[in-house]
Amino acid sequence: MERADVVIVGGGPAGTSAAHAAASGGADAIVLEKGVPRADREGLGPDSTDAAGILDYWVDIMGIHPDEFPEGVVQNELERAEFRGPDAGCTLYSTGIDSSYDEFGYTFHRARFDDFMRERAEDAGAEYRVEASVRNVESSAAGDDDPRHVVELADGSTVGGDFLILADGPQRTVTNRVLDRYLPDGEKASERLASRDANHIAYQEYRRFPEELYEEVEDAIVFWWGVMPGETAYPWVFPNRDRVCRVGLTMPIGLDLDAVEDREEYELLRPEDDSVPSGSEYVERLLEWQYGDEYDVEEDFPLVEDAGKRGGTETYSISSTRPIDSPTGADVAVAGGAMGTTSAFHEGGDHVAVRTGAIAGELAAAGDLSAYNRRWKEAIGDEVLRNVTMADMVKAYTPSDWNRIIGAADTMLADDSDDSLLRRGYSAGWDAAKLLLSYKWNKRKWRSSYTQITEDEYVY
Repeated sequence: MERADVVIVGGGPAGTSAAHAAASGGADAIVLEKGVPRADREGLGPDSTDAAGILDYWVDIMGIHPDEFPEGVVQNELERAEFRGPDAGCTLYSTGIDSSYDEFGYTFHRARFDDFMRERAEDAGAEYRVEASVRNVESSAAGDDDPRHVVELADGSTVGGDFLILADGPQRTVTNRVLDRYLPDGEKASERLASRDANHIAYQEYRRFPEELYEEVEDAIVFWWGVMPGETAYPWVFPNRDRVCRVGLTMPIGLDLDAVEDREEYELLRPEDDSVPSGSEYVERLLEWQYGDEYDVEEDFPLVEDAGKRGGTETYSISSTRPIDSPTGADVAVAGGAMGTTSAFHEGGDHVAVRTGAIAGELAAAGDLSAYNRRWKEAIGDEVLRNVTMADMVKAYTPSDWNRIIGAADTMLADDSDDSLLRRGYSAGWDAAKLLLSYKWNKRKWRSSYTQITEDEYVY
């Protein structure tokens, strides 16, 4: 059996940051990545997907400044985010959160970012193994010379480690099976963590925009709310380089269109729809709605077929569940999307994946994971709480609600006084004040209960 101090399942941002931290701390670390192809990456790598980008304060959460990246990782620097409803809009030029990064944010090339993260881990001394699909994990009690965790690979080989870090993404293919043995009899992690109401799937296409239109959006990320049905369902446009933009959307899995009230209010639905449109159909309708009066969508927004996962497109899952604690008493830490830190509300979570992975790797190298659940809450608890609160607030919003709220936000943002946000909310009218008060109330409600599985529920 091959041996290591730390075995990491999953080679995405959480896994590679865990490997980097563990190896930097003097531990032998092995990353096991099953490996999938991408059109824009040589060789196999993690099942990665281009995310919206990184906002200013996310740079500090992630702990990696873009100056550290090689050429080509950062695609565009951002100066704003635009939020549009069916008939209203507002623009955000500042997140309002202190940051060491001077810009509003940046978009990045996810495959190149993953390559950078892998090289960073390997430079620190970690081993990154591709085509290493995990078949099973066997664990035992601590106290003898045998490794506490034995990971069996699809080729029949085994890797033993004293510490196990699970970073296999929001689908939790391996994580669920490992957690099952630490939950009370009869409980299954797959059932505890499944969201039957709003598990999300995302889809995006790489389209080359007309030059004059690209100049308008190259420094902005744009979201539309209230134009398609479903809890936290929304389309977007995110700019990459060379006039390429990612046009996509996130939507709940298994949405019953017959149950949607006032469906005629949704701009991207048609009267003849008898089921939820496909991702590609939604993208086509968004481009037609926004730009069809001046452009021919197929001719003026061609698909960039050598980008993305395949053929200029990519489909991926997003966890819409809340995060979990890890069974650290078994020397197991769950990081990144596998622990539920990615969010359908803000589209992604690379920054929190990197940070949680780094904490897990650091503690594993030190020989004690017991502080992990406390440490990740100190590092990203505020970020998670914001996402959980906002997603809870807007889950039942209708198109008219989005118009009202985005309009109220626009009024608040237009107030350039030095007054507090709450005071500006009151002066902007009842809708703005109600929005702020609702957020504060919901945030207080979730503050002590945003973890779906708590540390004291595990049985060893």
